[in-house]
Amino acid sequence: MVDRPLWQLGACDLAAAVAGKKISSVEAVGAAVERLQARNPHLNAVVDDLSDQAMAEAKALDETMACSGPIGPLHGVPVTIKENIDQEGRATPNGVTAYKDIIAPADAPVVRNLKRAGAIVIGRTNTPEFSFRATTDNELHGRTFSPWNDWASSGGSSGGASSAVMSGIGAIAHGNDIGGSLRFPAAATGAATVKPGLGRTPAYNPSATAERGLLAQLMSVQGVIAREVRDVRLGMEVLIQYDAHDPWMVPMPFAGPQLSGPIKIAFTRNTFEFDLHPAVETALETARDALSEAGYDVVETEPPLLREAAVEGARCLFGEVKALMGDDIRRLGSTTLSSIFDDYYAYFEPYEGLDLLKGFAKRSHYLRQWTLFLEDYPLVLTPFLPAPTYSWDRDTEGPEGVKEVLGAALYSYAMNYMGLPAGNVAANYNDGLPVGVQIVGRRFREDMILEACGVVEQRVGIMAEKLFEQE
Repeated sequence: MVDRPLWQLGACDLAAAVAGKKISSVEAVGAAVERLQARNPHLNAVVDDLSDQAMAEAKALDETMACSGPIGPLHGVPVTIKENIDQEGRATPNGVTAYKDIIAPADAPVVRNLKRAGAIVIGRTNTPEFSFRATTDNELHGRTFSPWNDWASSGGSSGGASSAVMSGIGAIAHGNDIGGSLRFPAAATGAATVKPGLGRTPAYNPSATAERGLLAQLMSVQGVIAREVRDVRLGMEVLIQYDAHDPWMVPMPFAGPQLSGPIKIAFTRNTFEFDLHPAVETALETARDALSEAGYDVVETEPPLLREAAVEGARCLFGEVKALMGDDIRRLGSTTLSSIFDDYYAYFEPYEGLDLLKGFAKRSHYLRQWTLFLEDYPLVLTPFLPAPTYSWDRDTEGPEGVKEVLGAALYSYAMNYMGLPAGNVAANYNDGLPVGVQIVGRRFREDMILEACGVVEQRVGIMAEKLFEQE
């Protein structure tokens, strides 16, 4: 027997219970669906409810189980999909009213990989317009609320995903990340995630009518958000199944070779021109101490050219966005988004023409310096943001709001620009909200990142349990 509500179980526990025939897929999915109906009216995290379809699929999987056993490692596990990637027969609006009638002709590779593993999609989650805010709100579906309180942001752009999974609406939430869109929501809600490195997970939308810009291809990745670190790992092991639609993808095992001796971790608390909040410093020191006591060799030192890489990457990305998407954002986006982009462009000063080409080229320089640094320090413990969670509409409050929310996230978009994997895990609980830290690693070593995140989680606890205790 399972001694707690099924919607509270993580993906690993649910999958084991279904595979061991302690519970059925119908029971696992039914519990998540009931939770969706109870919590989503306030949260507005799931904006395309697939409950009926999910229950029918769960029944079919139970019939398969009776005949031949589980079809994969996520057999009967309820999941959500972010509404900016294709799911056959469903809309892919990307938070934009004008795109609400774009119907996917087929599943995106990560959706297909989850389904092949036995996962059941119970709903599609909210994202801001064009998935380009660090908070989740749009004119099509409205705002997604934080599961902690109504003041705080749920993060963005995978805010619907993170708010859903932290509330027990599914055990794994799909999300993606071009400048922090997995890690902002995880940091805001206390979830766990890892932004995969370039080439790790397949990215392709069958509904797309044109290829994305080159830097978007290099910076954007598909991933998962979960309540527990081990569930992120399970989800990632499923997501990385090779798909030839993505020419950047590298087919290789999830786990790399074991390193000899104590693993060295570079530790930095440098937040450059931004003040380091005491709650973030406490989170960093807690993570540092947990890792040291677990046998890691943690050394306080500065990684190379972090701020320079972040600024260069942001100016390049916004240069590409302005050139390729700028007209659509102005024409199809809300006045709120247009105003935010005015502040983005003023703060990040997008590159154009020759400067943009030079910025693309310089990416190799920064990545080379980090690759060499990671030879000595396979992991790097950093802040994610210099301060705890921001208010849900802070980025609408002019230049200072954009600076606080996105400008301060140097450790976020620098990693996208260089294509390095980076995990986020809660390491403090401050004034009723979680505080996250980031752990960066070598390319294709998300396994090492998650192992280190798990050590921190063991020390601090699973933040969702605090949420559940409050009900």
